[in-house]
Amino acid sequence: MPHIALRTDLFGITSLLDYRRQSAGPLCQLTQLLLRGPSTLTEAERELIATYVSYRNDCAFCSTAHGAASCQLPGGSQDLLEAVQRDVSTAPLSEKMRTLLLIAGKVQHSGRAVTPEDADAARQAGATDLEIHDTVLIAALFCLYNRYVDGLATVAPSDPAFYEALGRRITTRGYTMPENDYQPLFYEKK
Repeated sequence: MPHIALRTDLFGITSLLDYRRQSAGPLCQLTQLLLRGPSTLTEAERELIATYVSYRNDCAFCSTAHGAASCQLPGGSQDLLEAVQRDVSTAPLSEKMRTLLLIAGKVQHSGRAVTPEDADAARQAGATDLEIHDTVLIAALFCLYNRYVDGLATVAPSDPAFYEALGRRITTRGYTMPENDYQPLFYEKK
């Protein structure tokens, strides 16, 4: 049960964004820029970073929602997601993506854990400084989101069909705030 009075027809981060639209606006703009804006990282790669950090933070809502989105985007798959969650070092990733996820994992633990050697390894694997920057910022942003969602005990549905539908919403609408109120997500319950 949430620690504050939230709409009962909205879940996870959506219930919080709806609750305080003044803070939601800037958060949504930043998320839209990082996960859907122009980038040399694909949308699936950026969603994978968000998913990996959320998984490491044990945030069920965010890791499942963004995992569904990453799997629905070109280049993403359930097999890849599961391999990354098992062990980034053996997952079927490009060396660049592996080094960026290792940086994201360090940010999840502590920003100070990222070393010059980590950045150098990412550059040697083909990452640009902007890709390293955005990886760190996505990881930091999702640490914030994970703590926001779990710190207020938002409701995380257990039905996989909910997350499949949410993944479709994320991949088609992105992260921009709706002009009116947030709408409940309708889906076929399994």
